[in-house]
Amino acid sequence: MFGITSPDDLLLIESVAMVQQICTPVTVSFDDAAVADYFDDQIDEGHTPETCGRIWLHTHPGSSPLPSGTDEETFQRAFGSPDWAVMFIVARGGATYARLRMNVGPGCNKRLAVEVDYDTEFPEADQDLWESEYEAAVTVHDPFTRRPRTLSSDPFEWRDDTGWSESEWVAS
Repeated sequence: MFGITSPDDLLLIESVAMVQQICTPVTVSFDDAAVADYFDDQIDEGHTPETCGRIWLHTHPGSSPLPSGTDEETFQRAFGSPDWAVMFIVARGGATYARLRMNVGPGCNKRLAVEVDYDTEFPEADQDLWESEYEAAVTVHDPFTRRPRTLSSDPFEWRDDTGWSESEWVAS
């Protein structure tokens, strides 16, 4: 997802937006046309690239929010050009990781503290809205069968087209 921020505070995420993508448990591939459309729509709404295209948010299915090698490669490939970018990860259970990377001058990487402001309205917190947006934007593929999987009531649990959950499949 992209974090959308206030022009007055570029690290205060006021909204999030998901674009079309194909995922496996360890990879993500964004639809290039969907990303281009996202930026066109955001610019039409008055946002700048700094407020809608510098913060990359994603989840981890396990309890660790630390970036994987794939996360680092994606962050470098997709966010290595702007003068700054943030990688933000939420793991199962709510643990978080956020890092600001400056790509200008001598550059730097700085871990960021994460705080939730419960006094600020955040429409994306609506579970039904979130699930419908997720179902519309994310195609999840089983890395072994390459078949699509569907969203279960637990966003970290996969169900393939047979109805078996990943934990049941692995255990069998």
